[in-house]
Amino acid sequence: MMFKRFTDKVVLITGAGSGLGRATAIQLAAEGAKLSLVDKNMETLHETKGQILENSPDIQIIVLTADVTNEEHVKGYVDNTIREYGKIDGFFNNAGIAGGNAPTAEYDSGLFSKLIDVNLNGVFYGLKYVLEIMKKQGEGYIVNTASVAGIRGILNKPGYVAAKHGVVGLTKAAAIEYAEFGISVNGIAPGPIATNMLIGNFKSMNSEDWEALAKKHAEGIPAKRLGKPEEVARLVAFLLSGEAAFINGVVIPIDGGQGASQYTRKVE
Repeated sequence: MMFKRFTDKVVLITGAGSGLGRATAIQLAAEGAKLSLVDKNMETLHETKGQILENSPDIQIIVLTADVTNEEHVKGYVDNTIREYGKIDGFFNNAGIAGGNAPTAEYDSGLFSKLIDVNLNGVFYGLKYVLEIMKKQGEGYIVNTASVAGIRGILNKPGYVAAKHGVVGLTKAAAIEYAEFGISVNGIAPGPIATNMLIGNFKSMNSEDWEALAKKHAEGIPAKRLGKPEEVARLVAFLLSGEAAFINGVVIPIDGGQGASQYTRKVE
């Protein structure tokens, strides 16, 4: 029987329509959380909700569409969550996109700006409005989704790397600013996790044989495999729980040992 760490707790998740957001929503629902799920795509949000209710039919869930690059939309999903539940105990600030592959001098300027807008500005807007609520409450737990690309360089991904380094900086800044108010702000730095976003990236690099590319990529990881979304979800759940109350301002890699290597193999 799963330990119900989140009974009567309200957790807000962005990017909940797929990938790490969906896996975390499923994990937290199994632990009793009341959920506010946000994504740009209502169809995928309802898929997430349906999967949750199959196994946890009594869980309270609201689904909200929002574009995280629009500050008013972000304020709206926070306001709607408060209107429904009256509080926000945990926030998985997760929505993001992958972007294309090219060296810095050849990278598309518009795509670079879009990555900064979604992956960095969207995280900032979420922090801006959720921190205000948690400060009034005198308690709260936030997890921002960074990446291993936020703690080292990645070949041919300058926009993604720049945005995720920014997320790491925001995490540390907010942590020291709000710790005295009972708020913990941490980040996760996933390595290659078998989500639709990663698979889509492999397909963009080699559409004819993306599975071989994925296998070759996994060979460069000490664990010799890609990570699973549910493995990330369990880490997020821990950081959003009271068990992590004295962990603050850290960004935790979850990468199968990849960050412990001296170098990262180039994937053709």
